[in-house]
Amino acid sequence: MTKTFNRDQLLVLLSVSVLSVLAWAYLLHLAVVMPPMAPDTSAMSMAMPTGHSWSLLDFITMFAMWSVMMVAMMLPSATPLILLHGKINQKRQSQGRAKQPAAFLIGGYLLVWIGFSVLATLLNWGLHTGGLLTSMMGRVTPFLAGVTLLLAGIYQWTPLKNACLAHCRSPMEFLMAHWRKGRWGGVQMGFHHGLYCLGCCWLIMALLFVLGVMNLVWIAVLTTFVLAEKVVPQGHLLGRIAGLAMFAWGGWLIFFSV
Repeated sequence: MTKTFNRDQLLVLLSVSVLSVLAWAYLLHLAVVMPPMAPDTSAMSMAMPTGHSWSLLDFITMFAMWSVMMVAMMLPSATPLILLHGKINQKRQSQGRAKQPAAFLIGGYLLVWIGFSVLATLLNWGLHTGGLLTSMMGRVTPFLAGVTLLLAGIYQWTPLKNACLAHCRSPMEFLMAHWRKGRWGGVQMGFHHGLYCLGCCWLIMALLFVLGVMNLVWIAVLTTFVLAEKVVPQGHLLGRIAGLAMFAWGGWLIFFSV
């Protein structure tokens, strides 16, 4: 590899690392200054009484939290794609072709998860105001948690999950098949890959309602699992084993909640 390529790789990796670290720092800040059971009645409170209606500020606050959480959890798993994009970009530049900054690829990818954050916030609002969450950032009822775990476990074995995971595990094949020119092309590629990633991980993210929306330990566990499923050899088998565990856990919760 040339010196220029090494520098570009380092800059891309540094940028992704900084974004991820900042996102995790924000989540840690929230966990420290606003503990889930704090008796705070302000709009920023994480423990509003069940059934309490949300204000616009509550919704914006929760949307910001979900968006930052998705950056913290999902951006690290996209790093192999981003680095390969930089390698291909460098080769294309050596052939006299226009550069496609990685920022547009990253932006397209994160657009998908920002969209997911809107839906997650709406679900968060519905569950909390409907009395199905222990707090604004707590857990759902045991029965609903069991159902969610059952669905997540089953999904780990479905053809759709396997197809989406295959694309996530093969970033080179994805880029070769879906390369688009220009900055808008970078956004399109990032968005396209993000859709596959969403198809792979959306029910894993839904488990946050089971484990605690702002439980940093479980957020870290799920982040590690998503990354391992995508990059570890035989990661798809890891996902299937986890699916069996989710299914068993869900069944146990349902059995003891009825």
